[in-house]
Amino acid sequence: MKELRKELRKIRRSIDLPSRKKLGRKLLYQCQKNAVFRNAKHIAIFLPNDGEIETTDTINFLLSQGYIVYLPKLAGEKLKFVKMGKFFRKNRFGIEEPIFSPLLGAHRMDVILMPLVGFDKHKNRLGMGGGFYDKTLSFHNKLKKFRVPKLFGLAFDSQEVDRLTSQPWDVKVDGIVTPSRFIK
Repeated sequence: MKELRKELRKIRRSIDLPSRKKLGRKLLYQCQKNAVFRNAKHIAIFLPNDGEIETTDTINFLLSQGYIVYLPKLAGEKLKFVKMGKFFRKNRFGIEEPIFSPLLGAHRMDVILMPLVGFDKHKNRLGMGGGFYDKTLSFHNKLKKFRVPKLFGLAFDSQEVDRLTSQPWDVKVDGIVTPSRFIK
């Protein structure tokens, strides 16, 4: 898994900035077309890091439409979510996090849009390896029918692999959104 993660991160980082921006706009279109934001008010998303797909257009759209946008913030070995503001500080991994806002738990979000390193057609996701999203969202696996928050992985099409092995602690997403399609 370590080698696969390394290779997929290399592929992800190889995409140039103009292509990233163009693909980010297409990603927003796929989110809109597939009603990812339907019945939501509180939406968590991420600022791209380490070659992750561009989210600027999606964030700007959400803010312009009156959604309340949150970003993840490290809280020990888990994540909390912070309302997006104007001031940021880098965490221990060099990722920008909002400051001067109260921390909220994942259960308070309607939708969480999360980054990933790789995915397969069965909605299995491969993260960076720290398990932050899996630990944060472990409660999600216990929910049966109406599961909130809705979880969606955002990625480039080139991050798809044939098959990922799922572990018992892995939290499955409700869908994967790429610039060209939506896997539900």
